[in-house]
Amino acid sequence: MLPTNLFESVFNRSPFGHYLLSPTPEATILAVNDAFLKASARTRTELVGLSLFTAFPNNPADPADFGEALLRDSLARVRASRHPDTLPALRYPIPVVLPNGETGFEERFWTATSTPIFGADGELVCISHSNIDVTDQVNSEAAVRESEKRFRALTNATADVIYRMSADWSEMRRLEGRGFMKDTDSPTGNWLDDYIPPGDHALVRAGIARAMQDSAVLELQHRVWRSDGSCGWTLSRAVPMFDAAGELYEWIGAASDISERKAWEDKLREADRRKDEFLAMLSHELRNPLAPIGAAAELLQRTKLDEGMLKRTSQIIGRQVKHMTALIDDLLDVSRVTRGLVELDQTVLDVSAVLHEAVEQVTPLIDSRGHALALNLPPPGTQVLGDRKRLVQVVANLLGNAAKYTPEGGRLAVTAFAHGDRLHIDVLDNGIGMAPELAARAFDLFTQAERSSDRSSGGLGLGLALVKSLIELHGGEVACESAGAGQGSRFSVCLPLLHAPEAAAPVPDMQPGAETALLRVLVVDDNVDAAVMLAMLLEASGHQVQVEHDPLEALAATLANPPQVCLLDIGLPGIDGLELARRLRARPGTAHALLIAVTGYGQDSDRQQILQAGFDHHLVKPIDIAQLYTLLDGVG
Repeated sequence: MLPTNLFESVFNRSPFGHYLLSPTPEATILAVNDAFLKASARTRTELVGLSLFTAFPNNPADPADFGEALLRDSLARVRASRHPDTLPALRYPIPVVLPNGETGFEERFWTATSTPIFGADGELVCISHSNIDVTDQVNSEAAVRESEKRFRALTNATADVIYRMSADWSEMRRLEGRGFMKDTDSPTGNWLDDYIPPGDHALVRAGIARAMQDSAVLELQHRVWRSDGSCGWTLSRAVPMFDAAGELYEWIGAASDISERKAWEDKLREADRRKDEFLAMLSHELRNPLAPIGAAAELLQRTKLDEGMLKRTSQIIGRQVKHMTALIDDLLDVSRVTRGLVELDQTVLDVSAVLHEAVEQVTPLIDSRGHALALNLPPPGTQVLGDRKRLVQVVANLLGNAAKYTPEGGRLAVTAFAHGDRLHIDVLDNGIGMAPELAARAFDLFTQAERSSDRSSGGLGLGLALVKSLIELHGGEVACESAGAGQGSRFSVCLPLLHAPEAAAPVPDMQPGAETALLRVLVVDDNVDAAVMLAMLLEASGHQVQVEHDPLEALAATLANPPQVCLLDIGLPGIDGLELARRLRARPGTAHALLIAVTGYGQDSDRQQILQAGFDHHLVKPIDIAQLYTLLDGVG
């Protein structure tokens, strides 16, 4: 028989909390061990002899504190059944003394087992109550559940696919994510075949091999089968997971859909490629006219030319300058239109008149190439609301484009007809045609068909982009179609049609006067060659011309001999042409002179600034001589 004090020693030294309770509803504490005293921060004097429920009462401020009720029920079951009863993870806050001296309640969780103790006569002597403080364990489990909840919320909110991979990447399991990839758990047993197109298998295997070798994060862009059956792009990232021993046991990864980003990257690369091609084309187109101009200048310096050679040389220079001017005008025009800087001067227009004017502009090119043109006009009175100059430009551009890309002796057609509330204008040719992929982007900026090595068709690939922008400003649409190379092309324009048309205003026939009155003209330009050449042209027409290169000297010259017309450059030394114009306007002798700006500044904002300074007209270098003569004809 073991001594009694041995049982007492075992009771007191147990690492788990124990106390003995009376077998009554009050559950008076008869004895308590050291482990429970430590866990509850109490002394034996404070506990022995008190009811358990007096020593550890409910928290009246905590409506969820059901610990006392649950413990009373457990002890009642022990008394009634005479068998042990266990409460797993019982929430039972206990009162504690707070740092400020007040009593508060500290949340605790306990596993409790109540065991009946019987005497020799079989009567219930007491109840042995043991408990373990599992507060840290419960809080840890709650934290894990909260973490899992957040993980589920995050993965459900993301469009990425979250997946797990075995340590050797042989097995994949999709976890969460609404995802863009095929919704499958690798039914073939080979996730690489199920998710990755064959062409990217080697790339993915190489990336996995590097990550496994270094036990490093895998980050790889590759193609992937999408949920709609198409092939897209993904950015895959996978993190290696290690156990407590440092062994890699799996990978956790996310696959992001970057298909749209890759598409934009491709578009940017294509745009950059076309830009480079355009710059190369632009340099070629600008060098072409410079060559004959340079040769003509050299010829004029070295050789005494007869009248015929002089005339041919000047014609060559004139043609090439006109060509360069057209190229620069195209660049500026497409820039203004595509940036929305052009305002339309819209009036009611007769469609037939617009088509006739456009055909008239392109007729020299058509005739020079021996094309046959069929013009099919809409019924009389067919009208649209639009900018006459711009719509003529659109049709002339399309027709000119058709003429350039149709071999000599080809056939062209312009057909206009009304369908519902829309006007359709089709420009057809039987020329070189184009591949479907080129037709799809024919109206993109800098797009151009293949040309021969001599670039005989010319141009910068801006015309169709300009057409598209101008038609869209009119509320219309454009389209292009071709059956392929050598099959010709059809370019179509669709515009809103007027249902209740009014008569279109007639376009006046502007013709320069038969003779030009002799005028006193002042030319001010610090570019000596430009000023002298302009003066020679004007003198050849009989005008009296004075040339000045300094604006202040020009002002002084006007005092003695006030001019009727002043042709002023803007970028002058000392004071600019704007200030020179203001001073000329302030003087009685030149207050009413015709002031014409001759400048390289051609933007709309430049034009407005020039006119506000007092100029009557704005001519952009190289100036249109015919237009200048027309302005001089109007001087009374």
